[in-house]
Amino acid sequence: MEVNGLYVVGTPIGNLGDISARAVHVLSSVDFIAAEDTRVTGLLLSKVCESRAGVLVSYHEHNVAAKTDELVRRIQGGESCAIVTDAGMPCISDPGEVLVRRCREVGVAVYAVPGACAVTTALAVSGMSAVRYTFEGFLPPNKRAARLEPLKCLPHTLVFYEAPHKLKRTLADLREHLGDRRVALCRELTKLYEEVELGALSEVIARYESKTPRGEYVIIVEGAAKPPKRVKVNKYPKEG
Repeated sequence: MEVNGLYVVGTPIGNLGDISARAVHVLSSVDFIAAEDTRVTGLLLSKVCESRAGVLVSYHEHNVAAKTDELVRRIQGGESCAIVTDAGMPCISDPGEVLVRRCREVGVAVYAVPGACAVTTALAVSGMSAVRYTFEGFLPPNKRAARLEPLKCLPHTLVFYEAPHKLKRTLADLREHLGDRRVALCRELTKLYEEVELGALSEVIARYESKTPRGEYVIIVEGAAKPPKRVKVNKYPKEG
């Protein structure tokens, strides 16, 4: 049995072989598991350890306001809880951050059980610079210009998440507001049909005119080009 507290547990983003032995141990022994989708987590548990359907608690963006304090009270009462998302590390573009923040506010212990993360995995295989990057997650459905315009002068790599049915619109918006930059589209990472597409935004947009987006995407966009250095010129040479 794990000690009392909240365990932030990373799960595979695709290949089940990527789950850690520690993650399996924690998921097998905590008192309850807060899961984004109990069906997805239930299937994972059935493959990597015993099925623990009875300890799964639904915790997602639509019930986070109603469930957060309830889960915190259970932990304060002496139980141990693991929080998981459907794939990857919880709290990355995920409501799990609300539970972690609330636990920190009330003094509940929070433990990290690290695992796969689509952001760093995509950066590692993209060929783009990962020295500095800005993670923007999913773009909002509206007011995208207000979100993208402040990014156009940033010199470091930009990282976005996108669902397949929104990919074409997002690529068009990126080109409109950021310019025709190099991009890496990382799809279905660690899964059977893993693919990384490289090219300028205009090239990738053209490919998808006759291609249907499939799977979840991480979009890596190169940073803004550095402006050329100004050369100081003396307009009036000094008299000898």
